[in-house]
Amino acid sequence: MFKFIKNRNIPLILLNARITKKSFDRWNKIRKFSYSIFSLIDKAYSQNLETNYYLKKLKVKNINSTGNLKFIEHDSFETNQADKKLFSQFRKYKTFVAASTHNTEELFAAKTHILLKKKVKNMITIIIPRHINRVNQIISQINELGLNATSHRSKKKLDNIDIYIVDTFGESKKFYKFATTVFLGGSIIKRGGQNPLEPARFGAKILHGPNIDNFRDVYKYLSQLKISFSISTPQQCANSIIFKKNMKKAKKMKYLGTTILKKTLNELDKSIHNEI
Repeated sequence: MFKFIKNRNIPLILLNARITKKSFDRWNKIRKFSYSIFSLIDKAYSQNLETNYYLKKLKVKNINSTGNLKFIEHDSFETNQADKKLFSQFRKYKTFVAASTHNTEELFAAKTHILLKKKVKNMITIIIPRHINRVNQIISQINELGLNATSHRSKKKLDNIDIYIVDTFGESKKFYKFATTVFLGGSIIKRGGQNPLEPARFGAKILHGPNIDNFRDVYKYLSQLKISFSISTPQQCANSIIFKKNMKKAKKMKYLGTTILKKTLNELDKSIHNEI
């Protein structure tokens, strides 16, 4: 596809580019082929300096760091009557959300819940697993800890429920809307972490494990704003959970996103006019 574009003299722009060391190492194993592909890119707009370094290694000549466009996103969504009814029930409880969790991280969240329950009575932990096909396994593991679990799809009432598991796709944002603290999975195990921007945009405090290589620059910025914090044990997690949003910090993120978007559009505008 790149060669076809080049043969027709169409400018090829790589936008919001991101390459991790893991990705670069894979491309580097087929170096000759990689050079033949990446050298066709006329201009690359990257998310971070790490990507700049790897793009240069892959023979991309014209690189400009504009920042991560994921910092800006349309954060509105529609809620139906069923959602409103469910969320009105959640308002009666203190909630903690563990999102994009992988195997063993659900137990991490459940053990955190047990610790929290000692000092917070009306408490429900919401788990949004990365792979919903594991729901029955997760419920079984949670039950073994002596906790009561239910799934979103079951539509059961929240009475006497400890763990609420979201077993449907595309609903994370609805729960982030009222979440005050969110633990992002893929970070206790070695999966490189998951993107924290969406819950952070809703004013939630972000917790993560030590393995965040996939989003290191994003977490660095959130850490500077005192939005995200690293934890490694259920006790540390329980001690870090708060039940209040901080929309002032979310506004700073929004400002950064707007700045990055304007910068990117200006750069693209220059590129397009230069071609014309």
